[in-house]
Amino acid sequence: MDFKAIYAVVDDDFEAVNQFISHHLDSNVPLIREVGDYIIQSGGKRLRPLIAVLCARASGYQGSRHVDVAAIIEFLHTATLLHDDVVDESNLRRGRPTVNAVWGNAASVLVGDFLISRALQLMVALRHPRLLDIFSQSTNTISEGEVLQLINVRDPNTSEDNYMRVIHHKTAKMFESAAETGAVLGANDVSDHVDAFATYGRHLGIAFQLIDDVLDYQGDASELGKNVGDDLAEGKPTLPLIHTIANGSAEQATLIKDAIRSGGLEHLERIVETVRASGGLQYTVDKAAEQTRIALDAIAQVPASPYKDALFRLAEESLKRTY
Repeated sequence: MDFKAIYAVVDDDFEAVNQFISHHLDSNVPLIREVGDYIIQSGGKRLRPLIAVLCARASGYQGSRHVDVAAIIEFLHTATLLHDDVVDESNLRRGRPTVNAVWGNAASVLVGDFLISRALQLMVALRHPRLLDIFSQSTNTISEGEVLQLINVRDPNTSEDNYMRVIHHKTAKMFESAAETGAVLGANDVSDHVDAFATYGRHLGIAFQLIDDVLDYQGDASELGKNVGDDLAEGKPTLPLIHTIANGSAEQATLIKDAIRSGGLEHLERIVETVRASGGLQYTVDKAAEQTRIALDAIAQVPASPYKDALFRLAEESLKRTY
């Protein structure tokens, strides 16, 4: 089962999510509508809303509020991307110029703010205290993750534990919230598999980010939709680099440390070869596989359904993806 087959399991639900997103991106302010249309046309996997929908259905939910939940997740995620691209000075995402590259930093930040405020409106309209609690906690955690990552930029002494904390806060928390909010809708009791789905989302999110770390050094720009080496250019100490510093030779460690401190891509080919030779890429892949196993074990006791099967396949496909 590939990604297309996974989406097909909830095809009608996902079409409803897409329509909901398009409708609620509407605004009387022309620039917001223009940027909103651009974001929709940029595509993207929309994995987080997919996870919310699959977890809701796998939990036995038969209503329609999972559409709202999935859209809220996507609005929040997109807002973080808009803000990230400004902070990182990125000019390419999903194979297209970023919003800040087209309209400027101010528009990117302010439309991101609009998406957050629209998500808040939708949260309140749900009138579901537990969902509101999950969303509010997750947005706070994600914001902390962004700041933690900022602190680590150009710091070659970042530890693996510290980096994994950044991954959990910045990336995995949104996956976790998507899974947890979806499961809450179908729960007969507050503990009815909700924790299992949350654990699934958390560890899937960690694995997803670790594979992103690997693709930054061995991916294809045309497939990735972003520039290879972007993390290195921004001076971000990701796991392949951290592992190379800790386990490579003194010469290799010095090369990587200098690259993190200075940023840029002056020695990209040499660094890629060094990270590969030191085992940094394979170590990161192995860590991602370990996180995927934890995610799958978490939902092993969930009742069988096509939606559970799709969640299993989603984790497996995410691990071996090339974009």
